[in-house]
Amino acid sequence: MLYRFLFDTVISSTDPEAAHSGSIEAIGLAGRSPLAPLMRSTIGWRGRAKETAVFRRSIPGLVGLAAGMDKNATAVEGLDAMGFAFVEIGTVTPEPQPGNEQPRMWRHPEERALRNAMGFNNEGSKVIGERLKELRRTKRGRSIVIGANIGKNKCTPEEEAAGDYRIAASRLAPYVDYLVINVSSPNTPGLRNLQTAEALAPIIKATRDAADEASGRHVPLLIKIAPDMSFDDVRAMGQIVIDEDLDGIVATNTTIEHEYERGGVSGQPLAERSLEVVRTLRDALPLDKIIIGVGGITSIDDAHAMLGAGADLLQVYSSFVYEGPCLPGKLNRALSHLSV
Repeated sequence: MLYRFLFDTVISSTDPEAAHSGSIEAIGLAGRSPLAPLMRSTIGWRGRAKETAVFRRSIPGLVGLAAGMDKNATAVEGLDAMGFAFVEIGTVTPEPQPGNEQPRMWRHPEERALRNAMGFNNEGSKVIGERLKELRRTKRGRSIVIGANIGKNKCTPEEEAAGDYRIAASRLAPYVDYLVINVSSPNTPGLRNLQTAEALAPIIKATRDAADEASGRHVPLLIKIAPDMSFDDVRAMGQIVIDEDLDGIVATNTTIEHEYERGGVSGQPLAERSLEVVRTLRDALPLDKIIIGVGGITSIDDAHAMLGAGADLLQVYSSFVYEGPCLPGKLNRALSHLSV
């Protein structure tokens, strides 16, 4: 209640991108400070969950952080201390890029939604890979389940996209527990054109080969899809997961089905559509293919609904902004009797 009061009266009047940057910096500092154990034992306590064995290691809960929040892997320890069971960083591109012009992030509090046109602004796979390498040198860093969401640089032609995914995968794979191929952001021109079997085949092969070679192991590989495709296309994406022997799928990214000028919308307006997409995917996929459900999960009821639709794991982002730092621990505690 205190956070929601602060959000409605103070935070909501600040620039969204500045608030985002400041929050990530603060969370990162807290995670590296002596306060981290206190955070983990209070707001970040995830309950006495039976650990969930996916991604070939155990995950201490079902609810993780979606990509887009910690783009540069600067706040992983703090986010873990707040109660996320796993943290997906990125989207990371091979080379650094500034992203799209500002303003490029907006709040829509009446809908409990966020909108962004960020354009994969990040420090690049080389810098972020080195940062993850340093993190993994610590006992605490090795204990955190980390995924990396990867994409192509804006200037790279679609026909050369596989090379970008190869570079990013080779630099990040040794330090992450799974990789997610992002071809569904609406904020990089032409990216969604890669959501076809023909376009994805070379990207998947390049990513898998580079990841496994760089890490010396099989790195679980998933793909993140848009919510705006038809259900026939959703089923086709499920078939790609089967045909290409991917480990799973993340559903869904932001939607462009809105009345605003530009960008993709996340949060509560996405909830029903994401549920339908996950339900369609579960019907199309064998049980050994992981589905991470993301989109509009704000409450425990939302989480149960997404799991009931067939998701194995969950991610949140927008609701973390609106509900505050207690949300991930609260959700994981409420779901601690469940396992996959």
